[in-house]
Amino acid sequence: MSNIPQELKYTKDHEWAKVEGKTALVGITDHAQHELGDIIYVELPQVGAEVTKGAQFGEIEAVKTVAPLNAPLSGKVVEVNNVLADNAGVINSDAYAAGWIIKVELSHPEEAASLLSADQYQELL
Repeated sequence: MSNIPQELKYTKDHEWAKVEGKTALVGITDHAQHELGDIIYVELPQVGAEVTKGAQFGEIEAVKTVAPLNAPLSGKVVEVNNVLADNAGVINSDAYAAGWIIKVELSHPEEAASLLSADQYQELL
C-alpha cells in the first residue's frame, strides 16, 4: 500500500500539493515514484515561470520511461528543489519531503478545493 499523507492534496496524474497559505510545495506521489522506478533526471522550470493547473511544467525521467510533470495548481514558481539536479533519486527515497519539486505562489488558491483528498486518492489507486 502506498504512503499517502493525509495533509496533502492529490491529482489524478499522481502529483501532490502541500498548500500553506498562498504557496504550495509540489511533487509526485510515492505511488508515482514506485511506478516510475529509478528516477535519474528531473527537468525543472525556471524560478519566475508561470504554471497552470493541469498543464505540464517539466518532465521526470526514470530508467524505464519519461513522464510529464503537471501542475496541480496555478501560479508562479518561487523556488525549485536544486538538490534534484545532482540527485533526482531522492524522490525515490523521500517523495513527500526531501523530494519536493517546485514551490508555487498560488494565483488561484481556490483551485485547491478541486484536488483529491488522501482518501479520494487512495480510492483512485
